[in-house]
Amino acid sequence: MTIEQLIENTEKDFMSRNLATPRLDAEVLLASFLKKDRTWLYTHPGQDVSAREMDGFSFWVARRQKGEPVAYIIGRKEFWSLDFAVDPRVLIPRPDTEVLVEEVIKVLGSGRASRPEILDLGTGSGAIAVALAHECPHARITATDISRKALAVSAGNAERHGVASRITFLEGNLLDPVMGKFDVIVSNPPYIDSGDYARLSAEVRNFEPREALLAGEQGMDFYSAIIPQAACRLKPGGWLLLEIGDSQKENLNRLFQQSDAYQDLAFRKDYAGRWRVVKAKIREEESG
Repeated sequence: MTIEQLIENTEKDFMSRNLATPRLDAEVLLASFLKKDRTWLYTHPGQDVSAREMDGFSFWVARRQKGEPVAYIIGRKEFWSLDFAVDPRVLIPRPDTEVLVEEVIKVLGSGRASRPEILDLGTGSGAIAVALAHECPHARITATDISRKALAVSAGNAERHGVASRITFLEGNLLDPVMGKFDVIVSNPPYIDSGDYARLSAEVRNFEPREALLAGEQGMDFYSAIIPQAACRLKPGGWLLLEIGDSQKENLNRLFQQSDAYQDLAFRKDYAGRWRVVKAKIREEESG
């Protein structure tokens, strides 16, 4: 069987199972299995696939047929043009989260700190911390996670991209293991409410870590904890930036307005037009 035939057959099989992106999944799986890129597949459509390769690839196809995410099968996911190792210990990084990284870079650019101290809460795969370390070579980053297993993944990704010397990984819930104060606190916390969680795709519910997604009946549990805690850990003029769900803007607006610790509250949409980031600056008289 040729490369093209194998892709087409796999695509048809995935389509019959109502997988969302059957052609893309088939191409990514095959390219990764053959240790090639997708461009190579396009330029070698007539190349034969050996029986041994077919047998090995069939195991990956079977995993995808059961709904397992492609990123877990191939063991990696691109984020911020960097390749991150991922497995079921961590949530798969989403492209939407890149706008959160963009906003952190913006506030760092407008700040006064020449060597900014950044805190990443619930780091998971380390995507945010590693991306920021990659973009901001003078920054020092602390990254926390309650899961020791997740920290093993994030530490490995920091090593993978040569930024491990500038990131300190700490095990613990949110700010509990942290000392000192920071110029920026950033987090992509769990924010799915119990009703929406039940409506997520089986691919997400059955394979990605529940604790990295679910945040109580209204999806606000982690925001309610982070916002007041961060106020005590930000330097004068420091910023708190959070990823949010599209429907949470009003609830978060109220939550921030209830606090006297913040000013310059702003929201940003992602490139699909959904509300994705909230940021606020600490009042200087409230920090210190």
